[in-house]
Amino acid sequence: MMVITAPTSVIGRMLVDELLDRRASLRLVVRDASRLGPRVRERAEIVVGSHGDAGVIDRACAGADAVFWLAPADPAASGTEAAYLDFTRPASTAFARHGVDRVVGISALGRGTPLAKHAGLVTASLAMDDLIAASGVAYRAVVCPSFMHNLLNQARAIRERGVFSMMTDPDLKAPTVATRDIAATAARLLLDETWQGAGEVACLGPEDLSPGGMARIISEVLGSRVEYRQVTGAAFKERLTGFGTNEAMAQAMVDMFDAKNRGLDNAEPRTAEATTPTTFRQWCEDVLKPAVRA
Repeated sequence: MMVITAPTSVIGRMLVDELLDRRASLRLVVRDASRLGPRVRERAEIVVGSHGDAGVIDRACAGADAVFWLAPADPAASGTEAAYLDFTRPASTAFARHGVDRVVGISALGRGTPLAKHAGLVTASLAMDDLIAASGVAYRAVVCPSFMHNLLNQARAIRERGVFSMMTDPDLKAPTVATRDIAATAARLLLDETWQGAGEVACLGPEDLSPGGMARIISEVLGSRVEYRQVTGAAFKERLTGFGTNEAMAQAMVDMFDAKNRGLDNAEPRTAEATTPTTFRQWCEDVLKPAVRA
């Protein structure tokens, strides 16, 4: 039995579909089961509730062989420790109590670099990994740079104004990854019963691109000019708080992108194993273009 947390998230949905295609036995922890498709509800066992709730995650882990762990984005959390560590502690206890064989989690790049010590969400993600590993369970953190998927938040700006904006230095080449490749990596690890101990598996996409390079590719795919504009940390924070993110979590996002600008995501060596297949151009064709034109 595999337990999947956050099954209605972008990564979670893809992971569940892939595992069901492989006839895996699944137990899903979900707040609102109505958000699951009919095929999923028919074929998977459902545990309703938050996977940060001690009673819920304890029930879910009973008899489980493997768990997929994804701490959800919580813009209202009092801080990164609450969002990642406090949320994960009940699960870490449940993994040990029920003798779960292996856990696969989604985390961030940066372990071992000084930049990771003051990188907001990244710092908390790495501490979460340490917490899970300390439970004694075999653990693999799927560590990722920024997601291509994040650009979907700017589909309207791209469509109406021909622009997208981030804190990232316009000339900084860095890896980005497609969520489909993250889900495929997680599925592979969950289905593999041979690995032990704690470690990381990086997903770096197939190439390093600057925001300026992304803008050129988006323009070519859409057939219209799209420009990139860098925003300051203060402007980015104001945008986040305007959308309802609280002060602490907004600052954690700023700190993360500041660390990325100083090379956080470039510290991971690009190996054949870390290079995932979906190019930014292919993602734009498959995902961004339909979203912009919708």
